[in-house]
This record gives sequence, structure tokens and C-alpha cells, in this order.
Amino acid sequence: MVMDETLKTRYIMEREFRRMKAHEGSGTELISLYIPETYPLGNISNMLRSEYSQASNIKSKATRKNVMAAIDKILNYLRPFNKVGKNGMALFCGNISRDDSVTDVILFKIVPPQPLEVQLYRCDSKFFMEPLERMVEIKNAYGLVVMDGREATIAILKGTNINIVKKMNSTAHAKIRKGGQSARRFERLIQESIDLYYTRIGEAMDEHLLGRIDGVIVGGPGPTKDFFLRAKSFNYQFKIIGMVDTGYTDEYGLRELVEKAKELLAEQEIVKERELIERFVKEASGNGLATYGLEKTLRAIYKNQADRILVSDDSGFRVRQYKCGECTSISFSADNRCQLCQSENISLLEEKPLEDAMLDLAIEKNIEYVPVSGKSAEGKQFLMGFQGIGAFLRYR
Repeated sequence: MVMDETLKTRYIMEREFRRMKAHEGSGTELISLYIPETYPLGNISNMLRSEYSQASNIKSKATRKNVMAAIDKILNYLRPFNKVGKNGMALFCGNISRDDSVTDVILFKIVPPQPLEVQLYRCDSKFFMEPLERMVEIKNAYGLVVMDGREATIAILKGTNINIVKKMNSTAHAKIRKGGQSARRFERLIQESIDLYYTRIGEAMDEHLLGRIDGVIVGGPGPTKDFFLRAKSFNYQFKIIGMVDTGYTDEYGLRELVEKAKELLAEQEIVKERELIERFVKEASGNGLATYGLEKTLRAIYKNQADRILVSDDSGFRVRQYKCGECTSISFSADNRCQLCQSENISLLEEKPLEDAMLDLAIEKNIEYVPVSGKSAEGKQFLMGFQGIGAFLRYR
């Protein structure tokens, strides 16, 4: 399988998060700056100059020097820009040297995968990553439906972005009766209008959600959502993963639905991971289309035999990258040999965490990469029993 571009972006960002979190200032000297697309850069520059002026009052000489150097570096970096990209820009700058006698002020730039909605400046002992982390913490897309007897709103949740795709109204539940109608006829008309309302919602779900989401969460006040689900006026292909009580059926209701459904969404990812690991264990234990261990997995990757790589995100292992003196190729190795020509005439280039090395290799070879949580029972089994790395194979 080739790597999905959205997943590739997500994994690359998560790798950047790990690298950023490894840095820590000796004081509150690491600056995090979030700039939305619509926020004027002139205002950002003015704010930074004001912060530079205030930084002169910092008591610690070292912290004062490092904060002012970081602000100055950001100002110089932003000077050529007229505007930021459509998703905005996140900048992280500060002294990352662990030696008090040495100053190493670096600047990182991250382009968010989704539009930034908040302008933020923070100076702390660590880089503030939470707004970016929220964008990638939900891996898949989900359909959201909030409804009552009078209105319904349908949206798609992807990451932290809620995109409303349809709003509709109904008078089906209105308790208005025209004179002269019999009670039985009136009840029949009301039920017909309710059925039509449910059908319209189901058709809107088909139009806007089918084939684009991994499951649907339904919410709303009162029992209408229950009646809708029992009526099954929607496509049988939709997987209803939960129902949540909300107080509203508009944008506020959607936000409330997402907040209350966090455990449901997390459980979906756990179930998918469990099924994947169970399949891997079956294939690997039965000499099927799977292999494990660093050496065997690397061999499968370089022989174009690997279809999908599974890597524990909590292994703590590191991998060495070498350059071959014979074929001049660059490859990761587990046995101090060139993975392509098997020569032992190799020289060490660098050492990386296992998950970073395998992500780089997956991107290079265009193979699907799957991080496995080290916190779940299945993830721990994968780490302890299979060394935290394995691959599904195209062939034996």
C-alpha cells in the first residue's frame, strides 16, 4: 500500500512534535508564535517589538539575552513576508543549548495542516504545541448529525475542523391543527411529515457523507434522535458509532457533540489498532504474509517486499544510518551491512529514533506507515513479542 498524503502530513508533524518537545529552556525563554492567515503581519511585528522592549526588564541576564535574541530572530525571519499561507504559520524560536556558556538560538517553522483559528504568543520553558497537536489527534473523518423535531445540522469532523455541509428545517413536529380535520387524519399527516423529515436527513447524509467518513455520531435534545435511528432512514452503509445528548442543534450543538463524544472517537482508533495487531500476529505466527524484527523488516523494505510497516511509538530503540563505500547508497542497517549490496564497507552517518527512521524510509519508498501505540494491551504485545517493528508483505 502507498502512503496516504494526509497521513504522511500527520506523521511528519508528529515527528516534529517529538523533536520540539525534546528542547527545554533553562528559563522562560522559548517562544511559540501562532499567526492565522487573516492576522496582519504588521500587527505581529508591532507586538514583537513591544515584547522585545518588555524583555529588557527580565531580571535574569541569561534569560533576558536569550528572549531578546529569539524575538529579534523572529522579526528578521518575518521581514520578507507580506502574508502567511492559507493555513497560517507557527514559529518556534529560542536557545536550545544545554551548555550555559554556549548560546544556540534556533527557529522552527511549521505550516499547519488546517487553518489556524487563533493568534497566540507564548514565552515559556517549553514550546507550546497544543494547538497543532489538536489538529492531528483525531486520525479519521467522522460524520456529525445534531437534530430535534424542528431542525438538523450535518457536518464532517476532521482533526479539530468541523465543516458544516447541510442545515435543514422541518415543521413535522409542530403542534398546529387546522379546523375541521379529524384527529386520526391529523396524526397520519403529522407522521407522514415526520417520516419525510427523516428521509430528507438520510438523503442529505448520503449526499454529503457517504464514502467520506469512518462513522457517524448522532446528537440532539430529546427523543427525536432515537426515533430517527430506529426508523433507519439512512443508508445501511453508515456505521453509527454513538448517540449523545446535546442541548442545541446548530454550531453550538456540534461543538458540544464533539466534546461529549471524545471517548467514542478514541475507542474507534483503539478498535482499529486491535484488529490490525490481531491480523499481524496471525500472519507472523503462521508464517504468513508478515515479518518482524528490525533486520528482517529492513530487508523486506529494501527488497520492495513490504506492503505496510508497523512501528511502536514507544520502543525507545534507535537505528543507525550508513553510507556504503561500495555502492554509495545510504541505508538504515541492523547488522552493520549495506542493505542493498551487503558490503561491510560502510560509514556511520547518524543515529535516529526507530519511529523517525522508519517514517523517513516509508516516505522514501512510498510504503504505508502505521504507528502502534505503546499504551494499549495490543501495542504492548507488539512491542514485547515482535520488537516493536514489523511489516505486512506483498509476497513471501
